[in-house]
Amino acid sequence: MFRIDAHQHFWQFDAVRDAWITEDMQVLRQDFLPQHLQPLLAQAGMDGCVAVQADQSETETSFLLQLAAENDFIKGVVGWVDLQAENVEERLEYYSQFPKLKGFRHIVQGEQDDAFMLRPSFQQGIRLLQQFGFTYDILIYPKHLPYAIELVARFPQQKFIVDHLAKPHIKRGEISFWKQEIEHLAQHPNVCCKVSGLVTEADWKGWKGNDFAPYLDVVTAAFGTHRLVYGSDWPVCLLAARYEEQLNIVQKHFETFSEAEQARIFGGNAQQFYAL
Repeated sequence: MFRIDAHQHFWQFDAVRDAWITEDMQVLRQDFLPQHLQPLLAQAGMDGCVAVQADQSETETSFLLQLAAENDFIKGVVGWVDLQAENVEERLEYYSQFPKLKGFRHIVQGEQDDAFMLRPSFQQGIRLLQQFGFTYDILIYPKHLPYAIELVARFPQQKFIVDHLAKPHIKRGEISFWKQEIEHLAQHPNVCCKVSGLVTEADWKGWKGNDFAPYLDVVTAAFGTHRLVYGSDWPVCLLAARYEEQLNIVQKHFETFSEAEQARIFGGNAQQFYAL
């Protein structure tokens, strides 16, 4: 069984660039590099990981590709490129020479415009991803789901994956709007869903294991075990849980599922989606 952590980040902390890491996130204000993650993966029985961009720059993409070239356990990279740039096709052509670069992500949750994904310039970038065989990670809040549904419907051949279950408001116990929209999104067979980032949407200090079950039940029913992909969201998960704690939440939830289903969620689906 090939076990993969399909969502984690690396950085050399920079207070200006990483301004999203606020004072109350003190634990994240340091470097997180492959040598810090590798022992955690080994301990968890993981064969590798997918490194995902945290900064919106091509410098970030190069940094992750360099780490992936130096560390065999980094099986894939989800980078950043300006999908709205006039020369985006040229940039994608350039990136297609790196076998470990699997796809791209934009921090849509940070955009002022809720309908950002539907901008013609952005969609032109998405249209080109398909041409080069790149995936796209959708990073959004529940309020963005209606726009995501429209986006994936327009590009039925493009491979999309929703990060962190689209960040449901677990801490507030809100579920109905998110549930309705995530079910609509899941009707599109070109979309997978990352079972990641759960603890950071819960009460960082007071979460309990059973806080997550209702949300995990929804995505499992909606996407089925063949379109769910496990990711730790390390080191961001450290705001609320140690690596093994966040993994345990997901493993415990799926422990009654068949071995084949668990194998898909914890590696097989990631391998297929990202062509690892």
